[in-house]
Amino acid sequence: MAVAEDKKTSIKGGEFLIKETSASQIFIPEEFTEEQRMIADTCKDFLSREIWPRLDEIDNAKSPDLISGLMDKAGELGLLGTAVPEEYGGFGMNFNTSMLVAEATGAGNSFSVALSAHTGIGTLPILYYGNEEQKSKYLPKLATGEWKAAYCLTEPDSGSDANSGKTKARLTEDGKHYAITGQKMWITNGGFADIFIVFAKIEENGQIDKNLTAFIIEKSSNGITMNEPEHKMGIKGSDTRQIFFNDCLVPAENMLSERGNGFKIAVNILNIGRIKLAAAALGGAKMVTRQAIQYANERKQFGTAISGFGAIKYKLAEMAVGMFATESASYRVGQNIDDLITAFQEKGMPDSESKLKALEELAIECAIMKVHGSEVLDYVVDEGVQIYGGMGFSADAPMDRAYRDSRINRIFEGTNEINRLLVVDMLLKRTMKGQLDLMGPAMAVGKEIMSIPDFSSDEDESLFAAEKKVIRSLKKAVLMIAGAAVQKFMMKLSEEQEIIMNLADMIIETYVAESVLLRVEKRIGLLGADANALQKDMAVVYLNKAVEKINNAGRSAITSFAEGDELRVMLMGLKRFTKTEPVNLKDARRRIADKLIAKNDYAF
Repeated sequence: MAVAEDKKTSIKGGEFLIKETSASQIFIPEEFTEEQRMIADTCKDFLSREIWPRLDEIDNAKSPDLISGLMDKAGELGLLGTAVPEEYGGFGMNFNTSMLVAEATGAGNSFSVALSAHTGIGTLPILYYGNEEQKSKYLPKLATGEWKAAYCLTEPDSGSDANSGKTKARLTEDGKHYAITGQKMWITNGGFADIFIVFAKIEENGQIDKNLTAFIIEKSSNGITMNEPEHKMGIKGSDTRQIFFNDCLVPAENMLSERGNGFKIAVNILNIGRIKLAAAALGGAKMVTRQAIQYANERKQFGTAISGFGAIKYKLAEMAVGMFATESASYRVGQNIDDLITAFQEKGMPDSESKLKALEELAIECAIMKVHGSEVLDYVVDEGVQIYGGMGFSADAPMDRAYRDSRINRIFEGTNEINRLLVVDMLLKRTMKGQLDLMGPAMAVGKEIMSIPDFSSDEDESLFAAEKKVIRSLKKAVLMIAGAAVQKFMMKLSEEQEIIMNLADMIIETYVAESVLLRVEKRIGLLGADANALQKDMAVVYLNKAVEKINNAGRSAITSFAEGDELRVMLMGLKRFTKTEPVNLKDARRRIADKLIAKNDYAF
């Protein structure tokens, strides 16, 4: 397997499967500056002062005025303009800093949903696709919170298949306006938004465009009505509504970007939403873990705190390991995005275009992290309920809200099933276009599994040499199965969604396990081995779990399409590629848990 050049500008989305990354190439959270940490602390202080004392009030509010007012306060602190350039009234922070803000505000339950919808899918389409006049008109007011934004894409019959929307736009006879007619649903911030980013298909001479077009619609426009807020399982304080447009007249100059470019806008903005959601889920998970640790230390059974029991230590350690892994991989992606933006800008590409191109390049990793972050949060809140026991099921304890609020994240920004399909689909399409050479390495792996295994001892004594060998082998397992599946099904592979899901799980676990190892390796280089003993435990625990998951997913995929000698050879190859040396994971988890218990907080 090739070793990646030590140039951050050489990053290609999905290339981690065929190139070995060095620790020096990645960013780790420990490298955030004091200024960046102060920004995160400002966000946490805001939640502590304005949000957490009012969670019940927010969830039970009868009107959107409360959440809108809290957004005003966030705007006064500059929390709504972190990604908006300074010339438009924002702070112009880089992408990874905006990720840190998403994490810090992610523990805000319903409020964090309103905030992220405004700053992300509500504001960024104008920032990245608006012309200068549109940016100058809308961004300053969005950055301060004077105006709030909502994103209107989903329709009753158009969810994951976003481009099938039926909302229509018709140009008036004088050519000055578009008349928008249609229904949108699940619109976050709908009840108090001043600006709507609306997607519709232009109808002209009886013909309807194949692709969506995006429009900026102001609330003051005629022809806008909406239902009462939806009654939801969780995020009850987030104002979510159906919105109806009935011959809503929109100035023609409020078309965003070009005609027919709406679907591309939607896809690229969702890429941002996916990686930001991973960061926000991390923030929520840290809060839940903190509460679970403190409860475990306070709750006594059989004369001792339940935090002293091995079963509880297992849960706390697994929660910590999952979050550490999400954190490691999320900020790796975030910095890669920043590095690509810089590289494109240095080549003369305009600012907005460079950001979009960087996000498009790393769309695979964004989808990976959306799935991982949301599923780690779900695990954390589920175990949080279990640690609380009967109190976890009580609406008077914090786990009730955390459990319900977390569930939407596996649906937001494209369901996790859709994102798994996208991970594999994007990899294969890039291979077919010659952007990635996966087939060459896959064919090499095919030859390798037919050869006699190399049983010679590995004398490499460098840090994580054995673990890195495992990572290389996991990548071979992915390539072996993906290559065989492509040969078997060719263009019909898209119909084999179960196999694609298996492959996606293998890819996700490989990427995240590698990210954790690289983070700990870099930490050791910065802080020394003694200061990273527990981080090393977490890396080893995560890697062994990843190997187990990859083995199970690989076996499921192989047995779904291979038979006879091919089946036996591939299973043999999978066994070879998912081999690890035995490790006492119980003691490693206990060491991790003991640190959490002693600190009475998340400690990493």
